[in-house]
Amino acid sequence: MKRISPFMQTYEELPTSLPIFPLKGTVLLPRYNLPLNIFEPRYLGMVRDAMRTHQLIGMIQPNDDDSPPRLYQVGCVGRITSYAETSDGRIEIVLSGICRFAVQEELASVRAHRIIVPDWHQYKEDFAPPSNASSQSQMLFNTGLKGYFAANNMQVDWSQLEKLDFNTLVDSLVVQLPLPAEDKQLLLEAHSQQKRVTAFTAILEGCVGESSTQH
Repeated sequence: MKRISPFMQTYEELPTSLPIFPLKGTVLLPRYNLPLNIFEPRYLGMVRDAMRTHQLIGMIQPNDDDSPPRLYQVGCVGRITSYAETSDGRIEIVLSGICRFAVQEELASVRAHRIIVPDWHQYKEDFAPPSNASSQSQMLFNTGLKGYFAANNMQVDWSQLEKLDFNTLVDSLVVQLPLPAEDKQLLLEAHSQQKRVTAFTAILEGCVGESSTQH
């Protein structure tokens, strides 16, 4: 199977164990570049370990507030494609999304961070270019998005958004909008871009409806 980019792993090169970074409200999607500011000692160690090996970290959301928290069953692995150490002891990285995974099991570890066994097989299609949602779905999504921005008093230069590739726009908004964790998880787990756009449109319309009932 082809690489997403020259330095990325192929499907066959994905590892059998994976360090994970549980972060509520944050999801990574294949082909998306996620900047992260790392400062906790256990995750500084995780990043250093990853840089010494395959440069891969799995992003996944915690499913509760326990310590340690339970995890949602699906996350996405990213390769560290940018790495910078700061004078105040932080590490700034960019994770470039490759492929989603299901958590098969969690391994006992002497490391401070958590390590899981990922199941990749059901997300093999993440290596193929994403298909396009139908033109009608794109139109409905844009209408829902404009309603969401208006309901939340968000000033947006729509002409700039329209310059983006539609799939890039959708994936960016999945990651960046302040949606509830369960909504982000639903969008992460969508089996196709068409299903993601349909679900995202419903979420946006739901947010508009909630906003209108509160005024």
